[in-house]
Amino acid sequence: MTRSQPRRIGRALAASLALLLAPVPAAAQSVLRDAETEAFFQDMAAPIVAAAGFTPHAVDVVLLNEPSINAFVAGGQAVYIQSGLINAADNAQEVQGVFAHELGHITGGHVIRGDEGGKPATGITLLSLLLGAAAAAAGAGDAGMGILMAGQQAALGKYLAFSRAQESSADAASVGFLSKAGISGKGSVDFFKKLQNMEFRYGFKRDADAEFYSTHPMTADRLTTLQDSFSQDPAWNKPADPALQARFLRVKAKLVGYLAEPAATLAAYPEWMQDAPAHLARAYAFHKEALMDKALAETDALLKLDPNDPYALEIKGQVLLESGRPKDAIEPLRRATELTRNTPLIATTLGHALLATEDKANFPEAERVLKTAVARDRDNPFAWYQLGVVYEAEGDIPRARLASAEQQLGELQLPEALRSAEAAEAALPKGSPDWLRAQDIAMSARAMIERMKKSR
Repeated sequence: MTRSQPRRIGRALAASLALLLAPVPAAAQSVLRDAETEAFFQDMAAPIVAAAGFTPHAVDVVLLNEPSINAFVAGGQAVYIQSGLINAADNAQEVQGVFAHELGHITGGHVIRGDEGGKPATGITLLSLLLGAAAAAAGAGDAGMGILMAGQQAALGKYLAFSRAQESSADAASVGFLSKAGISGKGSVDFFKKLQNMEFRYGFKRDADAEFYSTHPMTADRLTTLQDSFSQDPAWNKPADPALQARFLRVKAKLVGYLAEPAATLAAYPEWMQDAPAHLARAYAFHKEALMDKALAETDALLKLDPNDPYALEIKGQVLLESGRPKDAIEPLRRATELTRNTPLIATTLGHALLATEDKANFPEAERVLKTAVARDRDNPFAWYQLGVVYEAEGDIPRARLASAEQQLGELQLPEALRSAEAAEAALPKGSPDWLRAQDIAMSARAMIERMKKSR
């Protein structure tokens, strides 16, 4: 599991909210990337995506390192899920319910249509300013202030009503998607019950002000509507997929192991627990404390449960690599890469291990696996960095600069990306695919720099 900042996040603002909290800039949150987690998200989402009429893999699911319970869309076809939501969920169906709701925002075009709520509100505000100014000019200062305040309140009410309508629409869409996918809505209902319990715990009271100022319909109302709709669906009593649930528990355990303090992880997954999720969580906890023997014992216990567990092999390789044993890391990482058919994140770690041996005989394999990784996942700055190291070692400086430009653009280091792209463009064969890519990066970096200047 790694932290990164893909371009698709860096350019976006969270413009729609699934659950309780106010939207936040996605750029302010780091992205958590893990091959097993991303594979789980894709398979969890696939039937819902198909039910919404999209082609497979058309919608990305991105995990953010943020402890609050939230998910949102921010333009494009991506759903952002915060780590706190995964920690709060008990099963895969609850996450599917949240995903289906967010997909409703995408199919409804709610981010694109945000101005439909903002424009009427702006019109009311401008009118109140004009009327208030006229009253003040006539000598009725208190009346003018009253008009201004009333206008602001009306504008806010107009916008919030629009937001609540979008949330209700997304709720209704989620019912249709889950029904068509043959997935029980019990997970969605159960998650809303969690949210309602949180409201009770924090002393939320339903009154006229609470209803007026909420961006969402009241949770109790949403819960009633969803339960009524889902309970009539033929899939309501359909059992959950046990294989998907087992994968969810692994993902959740890895997230705890990666993000929580080791003591907290070991309290949640004590050593008497001998299932796969517990071994995964403890492997991360021990690795974070530099207890490499214990971390490797946990990965070996996982491999005893399943010798062909690619993600156990991946973690074992990662532990070996980061404890200064890159040669020993190569074989488990190579096997993990093969078992996952060159999953880019795992292939990148293999490339890193091959380069870390500092053995030039390993560089051709490193170049091959890293090229495959970036071909399938361009939003992988660390893979581009490693590939740049290979090119530089080979004396191919123009492509090393191009790889640096890719890395820097992915990390939103825009001036550096522009300089690297221009240097690569000047040295690469004119008209070649790499030369054209260098031009594209330079133009993208310039455009983004200009937009940032204008927004200040």
